[in-house]
Amino acid sequence: MSLLRFIFLCCACVCASFLSVVNANETELYQFKGVHFLASYCECDLDALCDVDGLTDAMTRAANESGATILQSSRYVFPPHGLTMVILLSESHASIHTYPEHGACFVDLFTCGDKCSSEKFDAVLQEYLKPKSVDQRTLLRNEAIREP
Repeated sequence: MSLLRFIFLCCACVCASFLSVVNANETELYQFKGVHFLASYCECDLDALCDVDGLTDAMTRAANESGATILQSSRYVFPPHGLTMVILLSESHASIHTYPEHGACFVDLFTCGDKCSSEKFDAVLQEYLKPKSVDQRTLLRNEAIREP
């Protein structure tokens, strides 16, 4: 076997080994698994619920506190102060839809993997909105959707 061919085969083996390690790590990083937090906050502090800029800041803080990575956000204000906001996360998304006329809102946080905390997300929003009534569910998602 020529020296050049031997070197080529050694390089090919090293590259193949490296790629198998990288692919194994990618499988661990990108599991088909997620946590979906859903909540209805009722009887909220009306001033907080109607403060569109304050609520936008609270959502951003909540997403950051959860440990998620914010990529971008978008909001739409329904005059005079209804809000729909979606935050695009590296891990998936967070959203809020307010109904000031009912003193209520729907909140959603879906994150892939295990690194984010829906409890911290929820705590920030509850501290800001001060709802008197909360109905929430957390679903585990993979091939099946189930409660923890």
